[in-house]
Amino acid sequence: MATPHNTANPGDIAETILLPGDPLRAKFIAETYLEDLVQFNSVRNMFGYTGTYKGKRISVMGTGMGMPSMGIYSHELIHVYGVKNLIRIGSCGAIRGDILLGDIIMAQASCTDSNYAHQYQLPGTFSAIADFSLLSTAKEAADRLHAVSHVGNVLSSDLFYTETPEWKRWAELGVLGIEMESYALYCEAARAGVKALGIFTVSDSIVNGESLSAEERQNGFRQMMEIALETAVCQ
Repeated sequence: MATPHNTANPGDIAETILLPGDPLRAKFIAETYLEDLVQFNSVRNMFGYTGTYKGKRISVMGTGMGMPSMGIYSHELIHVYGVKNLIRIGSCGAIRGDILLGDIIMAQASCTDSNYAHQYQLPGTFSAIADFSLLSTAKEAADRLHAVSHVGNVLSSDLFYTETPEWKRWAELGVLGIEMESYALYCEAARAGVKALGIFTVSDSIVNGESLSAEERQNGFRQMMEIALETAVCQ
């Protein structure tokens, strides 16, 4: 059945889905890479599509920005539509000097400054991690595509603009980059017993203030999309 945020019918959404934040990026992926394309959602212009890639049925849908939005869409996709493999694709800011613009970061685990996991009433701190089978498949795909990729910890933050350089303290603990959605996604997947992975293109360096141009973003993001699609087709 439909949800307040999704007009899809049962069976419209594949068990494996790519989740960019930008709905127009979802549209681009669908129209560029998928065959036999069907649009299943346009509520709030959060476009969702299902098609085939190399014969595998795959969906792609925007999620918006931040953990609350990711939490809404991932929860509904898992619990209402039966999605089993959720692959987040987006941009991030690097907080290590040896990670360059255009590199790929795969989030083996996700730290957070959010209180997202309070809902589980845990007696401690939950360590949110990716599914290893998705992660290992994505790393193999990145190597085949000759992408420069890094595997490690990221910070999933509630803050895009900050007034204090807290990123330096996260970097001291080996965190590779900062984004805004993976912790919520990994929590939702863990609670439901399904698989999730975050793959990110480094669009900015918080260390030196550099950022990709619009053209560089387009080319770099395509590499990330292809890694995600190659991972999805193996599920």
